Amino acid sequence: MSKVSIALPEGFILGAAASAWQTEGWSGKKTGQDSYLDLWYQRDRQVWHDGYGPAVATDFYNRYREDVALMKQVGLTHYRTSINWSRFMLDYENGVVDEEYAGYIDNLIDEMLRQGIEPMLCLEHYELPAVLFEKYQGWSSKQVVEWFVQYAAAVFARYAGRVKRWFTFNEPIVVQTRVYLDAVRYPYEQNTHTWMQWNHHKNLATAKVVQLFRAQGYHRQGGSIGVILNPEVTYPRSSAPHDVDAARIYDLFYNRVFLDPAIKGEYPPELVALLEKHQVRWDYTDEELTIIRNNTVDEVGINLYYPHRVKAPSRAWNSATPFHPAYYYEHFELPGRRMNKSRGWEINPRIIYDMAQRLRLEYGNIPWFVAENGMGIENESQFKDADGVVQDDYRIAFIVEHLYWTLRARQEGANCQGYMLWAFTDNVSPMNAFKNRYGLIEIDLEHDRQRRPKKSADWFRRVRDAGVLEFERDDENK
Repeated sequence: MSKVSIALPEGFILGAAASAWQTEGWSGKKTGQDSYLDLWYQRDRQVWHDGYGPAVATDFYNRYREDVALMKQVGLTHYRTSINWSRFMLDYENGVVDEEYAGYIDNLIDEMLRQGIEPMLCLEHYELPAVLFEKYQGWSSKQVVEWFVQYAAAVFARYAGRVKRWFTFNEPIVVQTRVYLDAVRYPYEQNTHTWMQWNHHKNLATAKVVQLFRAQGYHRQGGSIGVILNPEVTYPRSSAPHDVDAARIYDLFYNRVFLDPAIKGEYPPELVALLEKHQVRWDYTDEELTIIRNNTVDEVGINLYYPHRVKAPSRAWNSATPFHPAYYYEHFELPGRRMNKSRGWEINPRIIYDMAQRLRLEYGNIPWFVAENGMGIENESQFKDADGVVQDDYRIAFIVEHLYWTLRARQEGANCQGYMLWAFTDNVSPMNAFKNRYGLIEIDLEHDRQRRPKKSADWFRRVRDAGVLEFERDDENK
C-alpha cells in the first residue's frame, strides 16, 4: 500500500448535478404544463419502481432553501440543474412566461449565490413540453426548434446576468434512443428515421441557441454556453479488425453524432454515408448545416458512469427488422469485470482518463468537465449505523477512484475543469425511481422526505476544504 496525495487545481469544480423534473415535484404546476416525463408517468405509472415518479420527487420546489443550505454544508462549489421548459412557459408557441415558476427560479438562483454556490443551468433535461410531443412529435418538428430558441431567449434575458454557465441539453441522445430505437419507453415506437431527425434538430437547436447567446452579448459578460453529453467510452472486444470496426461504428451512431456537431461543427462523413446506405430519412438543409458549423459550443460537460464494450455481430440481421445501429455490433461483457451489481454497470474508473485523452487529441482540448459520475445502490438502508447514518464507504471509494483519474488527466494536460457528482441528494430516475440511491444526502421516503447526510457527505466536505484528494492505494492494482 502507498499513500496518494493529489491537489485540486485552483478554481476546480467540485460539485453535483440534478435536474428540475427529478427534484422539484408538481407543486404549483398548472394544467397543461406537463413534460414528456410527466406524460409518460401518467400513462405508464406501473413501470416506475414502487410507483414513484416526478409527482413529488424530492419536493425541491418547496424545500430548495433547506437543500441549498445542505449544499453549503456538504461543500459544493457548483450545482447544476435545469429550468423546466414545460413549467417556465404558459404558452410555448407564443412565448408567454409563467411568472410564478420564473420567480421560483429567481429565488433559487439568489439563494445559491447567497450561500456561495455557483449555479450552472441547463435548458432541457428531458423536459420537452408534453403538448409539443403529442401535437408535433417533439423534436421531429423544425417549429419546436424555433420555440426552444424563443424559450432560451426569455430565460437568458431574465437570468444571464446572474448565471454565467449555460447548457442547452443534458444527454440529448437519450429520449429518442429509448423511444425510437429501442422502443422501451412510452410511446414505444421503433423508428430510426424519427431518431435521427431528433438528433439533428437537437444539434440545430444547440447551434441556434449558441448563436443567440453570442448575438445578445452574454459571452462578453463572462458567460459561456455549452452542452452536456453522455458519450460512452467504447472498447472493442479485441484488436481484431471486425471488433474494431464494430466499436468504431457504435461510436459514430451514439457518440460522434453529438460530439462532432457540437465541437467540430459537422457530422462525421462516415455516419452520413451509413445513414444513406440504410435509407434513414432525415430532413436537413445546407443552411442548417452552416448554422451548426458556425456556432460550436464553448465547453462540454461529459456524463461518465461505465465503459461500453462491443464486438462484431455473430448473427445475421433479420431483414424484416427496421434498421438499427445494432446491425453492426453486439454488446460484450468482459469476463471478471468489476460490477456495481445494484445497477448492473461495470466499474472502470479509467474511462475518465481515456475520455480526457480523446477530447485532448481529437477535439482540440476543448474546456470540459465531468458533469455526472456516481454510484447508485439498492436497499441502501442496510448500511445504516446505530444513529441511522448510511455508511457508504463504497461510494467514497468509487468517487476517490474516478476523481483520481480526473485529476491525473488534468495534470497531464487535459483541459478538464472539474468533477460533478450524480447526485447531491437521492432522486428519481426514469423507471428506477428511488430504487438505486446516488446521493450524498439520503431522502427518507417514509418520513416526509427527510434529508439526512450520509458518511460520504462529510468526506466530500473534507476533500473540498483541504483541496487535496488523499487515499491509500494497493500498488498491485494501481
